[in-house]
Amino acid sequence: MIVMKFGGTSVESAEAIGRIAGIVEGQLARRPVVVVSAMGKTTNKLLAIANAAVAGQRDAALESLEELRQFHLEESAGLGVADQVAAHFQELTELVKGLAVMGEMTPRATDAVSAFGERLSSIIVMARFRSLGIDAAHLDSRSVIVTDRRHMQATPIFAETYRRTCGTIPALAAKNVVVMGGFIASTEDGVTSTLGRGGSDYTASIVGAGIGAEEIQIWTDVDGMLTSDPTILPGAYRVKQCSFAEAAELAYFGAKVLHPATVLPAIEKNIPVRILNSRRPHVEGTLITAEAPRSTSPIRSIACKRNITLVNIVSTRMLMAHGFLKRIFEIFDRYETPVDMLATSEVSVSLTIDNIGSLAAITKEIEEFAEVTVEENQAIVCMVGDNIRYTPGVSSRAFTALKDINVRMISQGASLLNISVVVAAADLKSAVESLHREFFTDPDPAAFEK
Repeated sequence: MIVMKFGGTSVESAEAIGRIAGIVEGQLARRPVVVVSAMGKTTNKLLAIANAAVAGQRDAALESLEELRQFHLEESAGLGVADQVAAHFQELTELVKGLAVMGEMTPRATDAVSAFGERLSSIIVMARFRSLGIDAAHLDSRSVIVTDRRHMQATPIFAETYRRTCGTIPALAAKNVVVMGGFIASTEDGVTSTLGRGGSDYTASIVGAGIGAEEIQIWTDVDGMLTSDPTILPGAYRVKQCSFAEAAELAYFGAKVLHPATVLPAIEKNIPVRILNSRRPHVEGTLITAEAPRSTSPIRSIACKRNITLVNIVSTRMLMAHGFLKRIFEIFDRYETPVDMLATSEVSVSLTIDNIGSLAAITKEIEEFAEVTVEENQAIVCMVGDNIRYTPGVSSRAFTALKDINVRMISQGASLLNISVVVAAADLKSAVESLHREFFTDPDPAAFEK
């Protein structure tokens, strides 16, 4: 069996779903399990509708909901699921009306609302497959993906999830293409939960691990992992193969083609992950495996993370007191604010965060024992490659390439496969262009392709 995950742009319309049906049909011999995201920007629209209802704009919310209902009915016309789509929207309408009365958007309600995108798309995709002659069966992901009660970014309970996926999916996949919604799950007591934004990739990996899939395919709208973000530097090279460690590092530091947590279940079960383009299925994409073949290029790719805030903390004593770092990170932990990068000296700590929701409260607490300055509108540029650890002079080449750019912070990961710098957002494009020119002027053809 294989798992094939299709993102929102791959299922954004009846035409797009017809296109992926052709892709799936070509893989029937491998007994595919299909995981789909919500159609297009449906999740964003659902959350906007819910927020409008909570803000007292009930009529506007219901009007937008009707537009979304019509869209799904039109895209599923003639597939025999109109009653199911209508029933879902009736349930959603009652939920939105309830939110308007309560005037509060709880994490549990957020999950309930946002889950409808994948609940609907999976039914419509299944019906479209059947209309094209593909034997397909729908499986509600909430019946097999079990999580804790931390709504909006729930953690899977793997033992129970694997027990359910293994006990349900293989028998169903013996005669049908199983179609499931990504992102959605349920708690042990049956309450709808979600795996966080971008969690459809995670669903695919969890399902693949649970059923022992031979491969997990992530179908998106780009040709695979690229040597840089195409929105910053068009014309980057496709990475033919990379390691799990490289992929995880790239995903965490901004490579949007992959959800950061996706590779974790795959690593545990040693299942290859392949990134492919649903609009260009003939392209081989990027294969992610436990270990990638050695390349003559030290850098595999350059990732970027925008909207970063740099926090500089200086001890009010001449030397760091015992427990200084512990006090700082206990505060960040208490406010559930993860740190991306960290650099320390004897009297100061610099770190970056991408979630500033609790920054004012964090700063207030730290200022009781240290001085704090905050620099907004920063960006992380991360050079990733297993070969960094084996290649002398990589840092020297990187800093020579960045000689005209003010680097605010430098960090090399303990994994020894990434070198990261923080630059002002205004310098991001120049930094990426300079680094790409330095490391990919003459890339190894065995590892990269235009």
